[in-house]
Amino acid sequence: MLARDEMKRYYVIGTMRDLKRKDKLVEAAGDAYGKTLSLLTLDVCSDESVKQCVDSIKDRHIDILINNAGVGLVGPVEALSLDEMKQVFKTNFYGVVRMIKEVMPDMKSRRSGHIIVISSVLGLHGVAFNDVYSASKFATEGLCEGLAIQLMNFNVNVSMIEPGPVNTEFEMKLMIEVSKKEFVGADPETLDHFRTCYLPTQVNLFQGLGQTPEDIARVTKKVIESPQPPFRNLTNPLYTPIVALKYADETGSLSVHTFYHMLYNLGGVMHVTVRIMKFLSFGWLRRRAISPT
Repeated sequence: MLARDEMKRYYVIGTMRDLKRKDKLVEAAGDAYGKTLSLLTLDVCSDESVKQCVDSIKDRHIDILINNAGVGLVGPVEALSLDEMKQVFKTNFYGVVRMIKEVMPDMKSRRSGHIIVISSVLGLHGVAFNDVYSASKFATEGLCEGLAIQLMNFNVNVSMIEPGPVNTEFEMKLMIEVSKKEFVGADPETLDHFRTCYLPTQVNLFQGLGQTPEDIARVTKKVIESPQPPFRNLTNPLYTPIVALKYADETGSLSVHTFYHMLYNLGGVMHVTVRIMKFLSFGWLRRRAISPT
């Protein structure tokens, strides 16, 4: 989207771990590829890769850093291995740290720059069975909130983009894989709630109320072009009341009990409600409630 800007105000450097998989991206970029868009190899989990990537850019000059790398992890926490959890933090948290550490000093010396992190609404409130993923996003939110305060003195902005469900092939593939996983170590009652309530509701949420990657890109572009970029940016208005619920009660009990009843006492109702909203979302609800504009 930025590379196809009509006024050609941006030169975009996209990154991938494996450039052999660039075909879909190149096809989507169209004529912009090679003109206002180039691709570099980058693995945010590698110090060496991060440094090589940034060093290969002329004068290491990056005006806007967009941290978009991320991995998911879903399931009962007692059935997840520590290695799986570490991998989530390695990408979602330490990957962001690596990129910011490499780019931030140059931005500070120029007293100009914008650091954008694609976070998640789950970085603002926890959701059952997304415990580890949510924790990685909470950590990232805390890191960036502290940095945002410090960097104001250097005229460098920090912005969080916080989507809810984003309907992609990756997410649907993840849900299918998770539905087949055994989750050894989880008790039968927890596993039953996970399979019969949580998973069906999540699939409907993603398919019916989920935004598209293009929706998130539009919100991000709007933040980039704002004269005073906000720190937090929820991309889906439907999730604003959920976030507000958390901050309405300083003890946290209101949001915790609400989500408990939604999952364990109203699971069936939630499933039906989401299915109804899914059908509505293909019409006026999607246009009016979900569009970032």
